[in-house]
Formats: sequence, structure tokens, C-alpha cells
Amino acid sequence: MKVEIYSDIACPWCYIGKRRFEQALDRFEGKDGVEVVYRPYQLVPDAPETASPHRAWLAERYGPQSVAMDARVAELGKAEGIDYDFDAALHANTFLGHRLLHLAETEYGAAVQGDLKERLLKAHFSDGVDVGDREQLTEVAVAAGLDRARVAAYLAGEEGTAEVRAQLAEAREIGISAVPTFVFEGKWAVQGGQEAEAFLQVLKQVAAETGTAVPAANACADDACAI
Repeated sequence: MKVEIYSDIACPWCYIGKRRFEQALDRFEGKDGVEVVYRPYQLVPDAPETASPHRAWLAERYGPQSVAMDARVAELGKAEGIDYDFDAALHANTFLGHRLLHLAETEYGAAVQGDLKERLLKAHFSDGVDVGDREQLTEVAVAAGLDRARVAAYLAGEEGTAEVRAQLAEAREIGISAVPTFVFEGKWAVQGGQEAEAFLQVLKQVAAETGTAVPAANACADDACAI
């Protein structure tokens, strides 16, 4: 079974959704036969290359409610073992990070890509790393097992740019409008950071090949990030 997860490095619900899906996968009897691949999506594709404080950016976009938004996500994250530090987090363009994830998938495989995704999310949300900075991205990639020289050369050039832009366009074409979105076998979609039990049920339904589409779980603003 192939599961493609559309998400953004700068999406807090994508972090929660990743952890919950992994909990479900650990409980799924057929987990050894599941391939998980991360696909790119950008919530703010026009974010500047120069990073800025997350708190200030969110307040400008959502006003006073931004504080409560961060607080709620931080509280929910604790239950999943995530330590959000929104005071340290930086608003940055995530395109380079998505290029790096593409490199990890194509040259190192899905497992390494998944590890890199986890490290990028932690770097962005917990460690105050600028995920739009080539040098800082290189350090995260090396920690995930990627070759330093290869990563530095890759990020310095344009490799992977066309491919990632094509994947971003494909996401729009198939109707991805909020993340995370989990696409099973290219047919069935679940949107949002659902509870682990919901993901487990979908895994079982898809594996059973019932011949009917698995209904997408109800999505709402509380468990997904939308444009």
C-alpha cells in the first residue's frame, strides 16, 4: 500500500497528523507493506526568502486570535510528544526544504525521507531553525544521513526545482487545498490531523480492498491548515 502525505514543513497540524498517523501505522498488522512518501505543499508560497518571527507574522495575518491558535496547537502537540516553541519559530519560505525532501526520496528512499521530514518539522517548530537557509538545512539533512557535499551542491544549484514545482502543481490539480492530506493508493483521501484510530480504520479498509471508496474524514479548521 502506498500512502502519499501532502504537507508543509511550516504547518503545525502536519506535525500532529504525522505523529498520529505513525501511531496508527504501528498498530496496523500490514505495516511492513506500507510505503509512506511525503509530497510538497506550500501554505505560503510567496513567503520571503528572509525569515521573520513566526509570532509577528501570524499576528499580522490572523490578528489577536493568533495567540490562542498557537496555544491550542501547542497543548495538543504535547499529547503527541511535540514540543512547539512558537516564540523561537521563524516564518520562512519552505521551498528549499521541499527540494531537500525530494532529494531524500529519490536518492535515499522513503524511510530516509520520513526521518528528514521529522527533523525538519522539529527544526522549524521546536528549535528555531530557519528552514529557508541553505546552511541550516544542510545540517538537518546531514543529521538524517544525507551526504554533506551532495546536499550543499544540490541546494546551491537548481536540481529538483522543476520536479517539486510540478508536484506542487499536481497537488492543486487533484484538489489538495488543505494539509495534511493523506492519499491512499492514489484513490482515497483523508484530510486533517485525525486521531490515530481514524487512520487505523482507513488503513484496514484500504487493505481489505472492499471495492468502495474509503470516505474522506470530515475536515475542519481545527485539524488542518488551509490557504
